[in-house]
Amino acid sequence: MYNYFKNLTKKKNFIFILFFIFLIFIFIFSFSTTSYCGDPKIISTLNKAFEQIESWLIKLATPAAAIAVGTGVFMKKFSFGDEEKIRTGKKLIKGSLFSYAFILSIDLILSAIESLVG
Repeated sequence: MYNYFKNLTKKKNFIFILFFIFLIFIFIFSFSTTSYCGDPKIISTLNKAFEQIESWLIKLATPAAAIAVGTGVFMKKFSFGDEEKIRTGKKLIKGSLFSYAFILSIDLILSAIESLVG
């Protein structure tokens, strides 16, 4: 019975310590991100990083979509009547075009949200 209460108090202490650490992190980050002269430095750094990642994805998506469409066209062209290869080529073409359109639409949606917010 004693071990049960001993383990229970250890669990309570552990939860209390985790909660206390969480409060400390909230307190530290609330002061470090508060700025009265404009955007906080960490927010502007994160925005720049996400913009760079977005530009890289768009730069990589264009040739990847072109290669996928080309592969699908060649797969259809050189199927020699095999229905499975024709279906696979069509799926590859549709999937790559859909994915590329999705990536471009995400860029448009993000720029629309950015213009509305700030």
